[in-house]
Formats: sequence, C-alpha cells, structure tokens
Amino acid sequence: MLLRLRLLLASAGGGLLLLLILCLGAQNLSDRPSLQLGLGRNVAPLPSGFLVGLALVVGVISGGVSAALLLPGSESDRDQEPGNA
Repeated sequence: MLLRLRLLLASAGGGLLLLLILCLGAQNLSDRPSLQLGLGRNVAPLPSGFLVGLALVVGVISGGVSAALLLPGSESDRDQEPGNA
C-alpha cells in the first residue's frame, strides 16, 4: 500500500513539476496555432510546443497512476480485503 501511494505521489508531483516548467517555457513563443476540438476551436491560440508538452504531462501522470493500480499487492493487503474474511 505504501509503495502504491509513493508511486502515485511521485507521478503526480513529477507531472505537476513538468507542467510548471512547460507553462514557464511557453510564455514567449510566437507561433501559436489554434486547437481544433471536434465541434469548434479553442478561444485562445496555444503554442504548438505547449500542446505537445501537455500531452507529455498527461502521459506521465496517467502512466504513473496505471502502474500504481496494476502493482501487485502484498500479503497484508490481501488479508485486509473484504472477501478474505
């Protein structure tokens, strides 16, 4: 359980740190294409590097969460499950 929590916190912290660096780095970019979201376009044109970086951040966070959820539990975690009474 503690390993899962550490993995979740590390992936969320790393993703938030990458997002902070991405936001700081995207301030002075001049090439700003608009993002098309199926039915319409977004209001503010975003830098293309920001869009790629945002996809990277989402991938880091979702990969860490899925790894934490798929991690096999220890014996003490299995004993505390409701079906093992």
